[in-house]
Amino acid sequence: MIDLHTHTKNSDGNLTSRELVFYAAEKGIKVLAITDHDTTDGLSEGQKAAKKVGIVFVPGVELNISWPTGEFHLLGLGLKETSSELNAIIQNLKQDRKNRNSKIIEMLQQDGFPISEKELREMFPDSNLGRPHIASFLVSKKICKNTQQAFDKYLGKQRPYYVNREGADLDLAIQAIKTSGGVPVLAHPLSLYISYGKIEPVLINLKERGIQGLEAFHPGARKTDALRLEELARKIGFFVTGGSDFHGEKIHIGRKIGHACGGEKIPERLWFQELLPKI
Repeated sequence: MIDLHTHTKNSDGNLTSRELVFYAAEKGIKVLAITDHDTTDGLSEGQKAAKKVGIVFVPGVELNISWPTGEFHLLGLGLKETSSELNAIIQNLKQDRKNRNSKIIEMLQQDGFPISEKELREMFPDSNLGRPHIASFLVSKKICKNTQQAFDKYLGKQRPYYVNREGADLDLAIQAIKTSGGVPVLAHPLSLYISYGKIEPVLINLKERGIQGLEAFHPGARKTDALRLEELARKIGFFVTGGSDFHGEKIHIGRKIGHACGGEKIPERLWFQELLPKI
């Protein structure tokens, strides 16, 4: 089994890098990428743990990109280092995330919610704080039944406490991943909110700008979507990847490490035939 998209406590998962690698080994994962949001802090720990359990480790990152519709997340897979260009982007994204957290917390406080940045940091001392942590905090205060409800009612787009984020410039992010020795991959393309009738020219443009791979297999896609995306990706000339976007058993309930659309295992061919030669 393989998984080329997972998260740890360094962003919004609930396991440390070491814990995630050992958990992956228990579940039969042979190839694992850690792709935390806007940080590479946990990669060294993950690499060391992977050597102990015999997992092929793929150092990665997931960057938030400025885009007019939906959400654009760019994976960098197979990083050899964190270049100065990538580090600059990460620092800017972290500051933007921090500013966004402060605005969300301030809005919640103004409406009487019992939340403070201090309490949030105490609850998640080692995390790169974001909306998932605020959602978990609301669950801990019994304001919401689960994190999904927190997003659906309060924190998601078009909800009362949603604050927009400024993403990184796409072309700079592509270059930063490449200068770090990695390959740029478009994560969960359906989140761009572009219809199938209009997405092909967009993907062609992204390929021309330097994105090399497309994550067709993801829990947010049905199997029919994944196969359609794979066919389109191959037509354009992308290599195809797959990941569970696993954050932990208690986060995004239903997502299993090593599994993607429809709960099916991620096809191993996506690693051996395509990504391996590139990293």
